Amino acid sequence: MKFNEALKEIKIYEAGKPIELVVREFGIKPENVVKLASNENPKGCSPKVATAIATNAHKAFLYPDDSMYELKDALASKFSVSSDNIIIGAGSDQVLEFVSRALLMPDDKVLMSQVTFAMYEIYAKQMGAKIIRTASYEHKVAEFIEAYKEHKPKIVYLCTPNNPTGDATKKEDVFKIIEAMDKDTLVVLDGAYMEYAAAKDQDYAITPNDLIAYSNVIYLGTFSKAYGLGGMRVGYGIGDISFISELYKVRPPFNITTLSLVAAIEACKNEVFVEESITLHTEQIGRYEQFAKENNFTYIESYTNFITYLFNKNIDSTKLSDALLKEGVIIRNLASYKMNAVRITIGTKEQNDRLFEVMRKVL
Repeated sequence: MKFNEALKEIKIYEAGKPIELVVREFGIKPENVVKLASNENPKGCSPKVATAIATNAHKAFLYPDDSMYELKDALASKFSVSSDNIIIGAGSDQVLEFVSRALLMPDDKVLMSQVTFAMYEIYAKQMGAKIIRTASYEHKVAEFIEAYKEHKPKIVYLCTPNNPTGDATKKEDVFKIIEAMDKDTLVVLDGAYMEYAAAKDQDYAITPNDLIAYSNVIYLGTFSKAYGLGGMRVGYGIGDISFISELYKVRPPFNITTLSLVAAIEACKNEVFVEESITLHTEQIGRYEQFAKENNFTYIESYTNFITYLFNKNIDSTKLSDALLKEGVIIRNLASYKMNAVRITIGTKEQNDRLFEVMRKVL
């Protein structure tokens, strides 16, 4: 059987290890496993969302409203845009897939930072595109503009806050990069963790309404992080109406589930839950910064719901991650990004207590 030649250049995306794997491999009871690898909301989802899902569970046999009118209307009101500016995806990464399929052809180029969300590269390579990376994991204005002038990419990916590093790019710098691009280059602004950045520092806060005047920019958001709906898989893209209408040509019908739609609509009504989630995060992340200082390793200042620890040669990120796993604590090893580093979701107080206890044991 002959496969698409482009697949030879693609590495399979490495997702955070599930609780079930640790239970199977190490015989640890599920209630004793602490998962801090996938940046899920440690509070779970809003109780009102959980109630809405349960109340509507009997509708699981029905296809969802494929117009997604109510959800798009809620997002349009939230961001002061038109419903026609919005497309819904099974997670914001599905919207990334729509973008690649709609725009890219073999040998087109895409530009991204040195270390960033892996699916940008995977979706681009599926279309035969070539990957251009800047020298730094940060989104440095000069590096992006220089690479843009040299390579003339079809798509430029700006991930702020950045995954998996956790740093963010100031709003003024984002606009400097956008303004340097011509109108035939699409800029994808991935704001999956924007709620956390906006709460920390308004200089880093960007909304879809800030970008809607640019016909060559699309903003991506998700319900997976601050809203606690990672398992429901709902994201969105917001951009110029004519561009969004082209994306609809590659969107499959009923691309999110009936219950996912119910959950996202209800989540839009409950911003208090998001505020409470960010408060918990703010209370706990200082403990991670202090832990790094006490143990003589560095961290990247985080504008997300996770923190990235950077190690020198005295600590190996793979050995550390494996040792924690055997103790029932799941974190994300960043060795696949060619970094001697780990990414850790900021959990509840109890989860963080356990993480620090086990890390002190294995370090």
